[in-house]
Amino acid sequence: MAFIETGIPRAGIVELLFYKGSTGAALSKLAHTILHGSSPLAKGERELIASYVSYLNQCEFCHLSHSASANEHLGDPQGATVMRIRENIDTAPVSEKMKTLLRIAGKVQQSGKAVTADLIKAAKKAGATEEEIHDTVLIAAAFCMYNRYVDGLHTSLPESKNDYLDSGKRMATKGYRFPPAFLHWLVRKLLRKDPQKLRVRPENNVF
Repeated sequence: MAFIETGIPRAGIVELLFYKGSTGAALSKLAHTILHGSSPLAKGERELIASYVSYLNQCEFCHLSHSASANEHLGDPQGATVMRIRENIDTAPVSEKMKTLLRIAGKVQQSGKAVTADLIKAAKKAGATEEEIHDTVLIAAAFCMYNRYVDGLHTSLPESKNDYLDSGKRMATKGYRFPPAFLHWLVRKLLRKDPQKLRVRPENNVF
């Protein structure tokens, strides 16, 4: 149960997004832009960054949900790539460029000031472009915020790990669009009455 009474019986960030639609719409738009919008980084690569930063922040909901989305993008149902990244970036089955970007993301998780010129130089040497470095830092910084939002209000976790698989497929396919404002009242009503009903609705693309 969250620290505040939201009236939205859903796990993780979904509860908070629909509790306050104005901020929920803005946060969903940001997530959709940085993870599904235009970028030289593939969607699966961006989800790996989100997953890794969430892991470092010990945010279980965000880590497992974005890991599931990364697995879907990468065609890796067992999550071997995510697991290997958690264990040791140096031996993970990703490109050398991606390894350097994940190291940068890890430093952003500690502090923006922990990112050094040497890390940036190494990323460029491995083939990372200016935009890829920019997008990596932005995703890492944004997920520190999302992680702290989710855990700072003590949101609940799904009852079943299978829920992460379902949401991962939905996120990978549809992204993070928030329902239009004129549907908020209906979505909130459905969420309060029966959270499971919302899963089949096409506008439910958030996290």
